[in-house]
Amino acid sequence: MAASAGSPPRAAVRHRLRAWMLEGLADMAKHHPGPHAGAQSAHRGQRWWRVMCLTGVDYFSTLGYQPGIAALAAGVLSPVATLVLVLVTLAGALPVYRRVARESPHGQGSIAMLERLLSFWQGKLFVLTLLGFAATDFLITITLSAADAATHLVENPHLTSALHNGQLVITLILVALLGAVFLKGFLEAIGVAIVLVGLYLGLNVVVVVAGVWHVATAAHVVTDWSHALTTEHGSVLAMAGVALLVFPKLALGLSGFETGVAVMPHIEGHPDDTEERPAGRIRGAKKLLTTAAVIMSVFLIITSFITTLLIPADAFRPGGPANGRALAYLAHEYLGSAFGTVYDVSTIAILWFAGASAMAGLLNLMPQYLPRYGMAPHWARAVRPMVLVFTLVAFLVTWLFDADVDAQGGAYATGVLVLISSAAIAVTITARRARERGWTIGFAVISLVFLYTTIANVIERPDGVKIGACFIAGIILLSFLSRLARAFELRVTSVVLDEKAERFIRDAAHRKIRFIANEPDQRDLSEYRDKLQQIRTDNDLPVDDDFIFVEVTVGDPSEFESELRVRGEVMHGRFRVLALESSTISNALAALLLHVRDATGARPHIYFEWTEGNPFAQFLRFFLFGQGEVAPVTREVLREAEPDRDRRPRVHVG
Repeated sequence: MAASAGSPPRAAVRHRLRAWMLEGLADMAKHHPGPHAGAQSAHRGQRWWRVMCLTGVDYFSTLGYQPGIAALAAGVLSPVATLVLVLVTLAGALPVYRRVARESPHGQGSIAMLERLLSFWQGKLFVLTLLGFAATDFLITITLSAADAATHLVENPHLTSALHNGQLVITLILVALLGAVFLKGFLEAIGVAIVLVGLYLGLNVVVVVAGVWHVATAAHVVTDWSHALTTEHGSVLAMAGVALLVFPKLALGLSGFETGVAVMPHIEGHPDDTEERPAGRIRGAKKLLTTAAVIMSVFLIITSFITTLLIPADAFRPGGPANGRALAYLAHEYLGSAFGTVYDVSTIAILWFAGASAMAGLLNLMPQYLPRYGMAPHWARAVRPMVLVFTLVAFLVTWLFDADVDAQGGAYATGVLVLISSAAIAVTITARRARERGWTIGFAVISLVFLYTTIANVIERPDGVKIGACFIAGIILLSFLSRLARAFELRVTSVVLDEKAERFIRDAAHRKIRFIANEPDQRDLSEYRDKLQQIRTDNDLPVDDDFIFVEVTVGDPSEFESELRVRGEVMHGRFRVLALESSTISNALAALLLHVRDATGARPHIYFEWTEGNPFAQFLRFFLFGQGEVAPVTREVLREAEPDRDRRPRVHVG
């Protein structure tokens, strides 16, 4: 059927949709200046306290369920166990992430710090593994928070009957709404976060004051609690020991630090900042981390105390009215149904939007690694396509877990703890290299604490590692499939010739430009003489034809994109050689040929000899080590880069 009059053609609609989807790349470039951005962009962004609200929707929202988790894990010892959590937060996680902010101010966090320690494929695989845990942390943040928001909605006394069994559908709707906010634009997300954090913290202050007042006016509550504490645990030493043992179960209270670093690129810097050393942004990030940690620590201590004393133990159990919503229970119990409903709405809103900081972290983290490794399509650098991908994955996770908060807790804690442990290890290594003996010892102790916590959590809830392993396996598999699909891309960002190399090309441009691909060995006189004779014989070329040898040395074959620098040499007084270093031989040769064609206007010729060996094994050598059967791969790279056969450089194999 023909399109109706006045309606835009389908091709135009598709073009506008594509332009809108990829517009996110420009949006993120404005708010996420990369490592090569100029100094002019370094000071732009949001005030640190505004960005704190973005990471705070994740960090502060844990008040919605953290007191209940502590009560289930530690019982009457909950306030003591929470005190241990606060001490680890202020004396452990906070110093670690303040150092991470200093060492990695572009939002990659400890992953970037550890990436510098390893090269080649082992480095890439290590980073992919950490990205898997980061994806576990951030994506489960989105799904768990949305599921918890749905729980608060379903269990509100006014809505329980109407929304019974609607948890899964409500959670999916909340995840979709979060994705829609990020499709609209990132600045809108920060504005929403400021309102939600301000409202939520204000309402929590009211609940805390009411709770403290009831504890103070009901003296028997404190007496009953202290008696139960002494009866169950006997001595202070026993209490401390049990608190340390249950501490790993409270690890969700540390969830805001990784997102706090991930959103660093959005923090406003100083006009004198440079992207290499944005001192203003680093200062802002440290203020963000410290302020958020202090606010959360105060709330955690007080809320764990009042909820333990005022809420019956049975109410915390699964299915109980305080399960996952201890403060909401107090709001309804002591401040009335109207205030309790307002508190529920606020909690639902901030839990729903807690995924915003996680989404922002994913959008900053993944595009900085996977496209650079060649392990993601080009559109993965744009915001909106990645928002759709992450939203769809969140749908899948929500469906698999049936929107169950408790079922996702193990995976969430595992992701959080692995990233915090890696951050502690990274700053320990950094301090040691800087010969800071005191900091090295301190960070090493912190690393041991977090490693113990991680191992204990894994032993207690092995499902978290299994889920994390699924994310890791998925990222590695998709990354390698993407790299395989992009194996024949040009993969050279620019070609730079030194003065002698340019002179070689300029001289050869007056006649037919002929290159000989040579694998450098001894580089003695006989190597070049014999190679030249073999190429002339195999291709039946006249003796007086002019040739330039091209030699590629493979550097790090795991790198995907790089600049190609070409050095001209004269070997043994007679043989002209262009020496290149690249991650792959074929892509480097193709890039050089196209550059020579564009610079001279002439189609260059390059001559190879066949490589002996199994074709599949040769392809694996090319894919993993940048070598293999060079001639056909060079031709294939040229074919993809230049579809016009009449303009394509010529490849000869004899």
